[in-house]
Amino acid sequence: MRKKGALLILLLLLVAGFVFSGLGDYLSLSGLQALHSDILDKQAAQPWLFALLFFLAYVLVTALSLPGAAVMTLAGGAVLGFWQGLLLVSFASTIGATLAFLVARYLLRDSLRERFPERLKSIDAGIEREGGFYLFTLRLVPLFPFFLINLLMGLTALPARRFYWVSQLGMLPGTAVYVNAGVQLGQLDSLAGILSPSLVLAFSLLGIFPLLAKRVLEGLRRRRIYRGWSRPKQYDRNLLVIGAGAGGLVSAYIAAALRAKVTLIEAGAMGGDCLNTGCVPSKALIRSARLAAQARRAEDFGVELGPATVNFPRVMSRVRQVIANIAPHDSVERYTQLGVEVIQGYARFVDPWTLEIEPPSGPSQRLTARNIVLATGAEPVVPPIPGLTEYGFETSETLWNRLDGLSTAPGRVLVLGGGAIGCELSQCFAQLGSAVSLVEMAPRLLPREDDEVSVALAHQFADDGVDVFCRHRAMRCEMRDGEKCLVIEDLASGDVRALPYDMLICAVGRRPRLSGFGLETLGVSTEAPLETNRFLQTAFPHIYATGDVVDGPLPLTHVAAHQAWYASVNALFGWLKRFAVDYKVLPRVTYTSPEVAAVGLSEQDAREQGIAVDVTRYDLADLDRAICESEAQGFVKVLTAPGKDRILGVTIVGAQAGELLAEYVLAMKHGLGLGKILATTHAYPTLAEANKYAAGEWRKARQPEWLLGMLARLFRWQRGGE
Repeated sequence: MRKKGALLILLLLLVAGFVFSGLGDYLSLSGLQALHSDILDKQAAQPWLFALLFFLAYVLVTALSLPGAAVMTLAGGAVLGFWQGLLLVSFASTIGATLAFLVARYLLRDSLRERFPERLKSIDAGIEREGGFYLFTLRLVPLFPFFLINLLMGLTALPARRFYWVSQLGMLPGTAVYVNAGVQLGQLDSLAGILSPSLVLAFSLLGIFPLLAKRVLEGLRRRRIYRGWSRPKQYDRNLLVIGAGAGGLVSAYIAAALRAKVTLIEAGAMGGDCLNTGCVPSKALIRSARLAAQARRAEDFGVELGPATVNFPRVMSRVRQVIANIAPHDSVERYTQLGVEVIQGYARFVDPWTLEIEPPSGPSQRLTARNIVLATGAEPVVPPIPGLTEYGFETSETLWNRLDGLSTAPGRVLVLGGGAIGCELSQCFAQLGSAVSLVEMAPRLLPREDDEVSVALAHQFADDGVDVFCRHRAMRCEMRDGEKCLVIEDLASGDVRALPYDMLICAVGRRPRLSGFGLETLGVSTEAPLETNRFLQTAFPHIYATGDVVDGPLPLTHVAAHQAWYASVNALFGWLKRFAVDYKVLPRVTYTSPEVAAVGLSEQDAREQGIAVDVTRYDLADLDRAICESEAQGFVKVLTAPGKDRILGVTIVGAQAGELLAEYVLAMKHGLGLGKILATTHAYPTLAEANKYAAGEWRKARQPEWLLGMLARLFRWQRGGE
């Protein structure tokens, strides 16, 4: 520690000496211009000594991360000429950068890696994945300043020797461009020379070089990626899309709308999981369950209906009818009319540009495409619980066929998982008359949301008759007294108990569906979500991915559709312009009663990320329409930037929360603050007034008391001083 302290003090003294000595004034174009003739005289008198001092000064400036290196590079060309200037600057800048790298590693690495482990992950990942090429990219086309690269690389595990030679090579082309510009400036002897072709060319290179370097790097990267593969001389399609879920349908639709030749390949039912086994059937079932729950409350509204009974076969018949009514939106016929060629079959990569498609019957065919979009979705995770397979279970995919064969709702339902799917299904079956138990290892339901959301939902579940077992681990399935049981362990106390069930539903998460598509042939791992860059390109730049198959922020249908726009447009026009996917404003809704809807930051997110926020809350118990509807449970919570009305996040718990959230999504997307929402007229009485009243609470907390006091005195004076 003493050595580190001494070194730190020395560095601070050197920087302070530089600042207070006024030497920084000379490391500017105006300072060099004033001393130009004097510098030339000294260089002519003692050229070797001048070169040595210039070299040492450049090393010092770079090692201490002082401003002025770019000006010194120009000066090197102007005074020393191109070749000598290039030689000295190239080695001096690399030596200085390496010294800064070593200082950062010695002084800062251990403490900063402990303090900011998450923020350094992206740099570590780049180094681990691409090694020196990652640094070479930063040097050739810097994404942030050179001195910052030196310091940040010192925090990684990159060897110093590799850092030196990669930096030497990476900075050489840019150094040459700057030194050449300095040479041209040094030859300028009149204002007329500013328009000389050589000077114009030199400064044009300063602007063009980063673009050229970026193109060269992309070419080198592509050459390395596609080594060993033979690209087709021509392509059958502009775009091939694998998977006809939300992401695939939108990708194919956009390509067809732009008149590209596109083929959509789907092995199962059109519409994917959302239409057939996910969003649509679950929301149709939830509607029936919610109506059954409302019917039981009919007397609270002065309506006598008698005992509410559930005709379960008719409930399931309606679920199937809802699917059938929506299916034409995603059908082969509709997309064919839109200009999309749809092929039913299994697609498998033969090489990066070629897919072999095997239909349910008949011969297979091969198609090539300039670009390919993977939209293969995800599948439910089945936990490795002893006895689970032996005694049977359902997932969100298999559940619906099982329910179709039942004459009544299952008597006892056990749900594994307290996320959105698990919570929706648990409450739904309880409202349909099942005895429901929910088991979750986390301390609370919906761990993605704030604590008070989980508390509100837990209270409602208790009222609905759902037995919730948070902080419990599923140990095994077994038979006890002729009944199927799940044995669970209380993680806090270690107590063990058995929960009998007639149907067990696994809702513990989903994983990308990657196996069976030949990705292994391309060397792509199928054990984890696909890694994509900000343009949704995979390891192969012409293969894009969208939806649940991507390691993205939220595995939701509308997020897949959102990504699909970027994937398809980048695939078709990436050679001209690419668009980085925007994840800043993505809403999420859990369709329980009350609904839970959120967008942007939660309080939990803000705490974990160290983001300062102001929190405004409005309780729906005060909302007239909610009182009229007997739906006065819940709240609107808005997070704003401190002292401003800029919205950073919103959480709503209550009836129609998903609908209420849309106004905030629009506001956040287009930069509208709470002041604009407050100034917007909302119809009375509506649930949407909650958004206006939340904005009013924000304004009330920031009203100018001094001004209100002055107004009170003014009005008192107007009344005659009473």
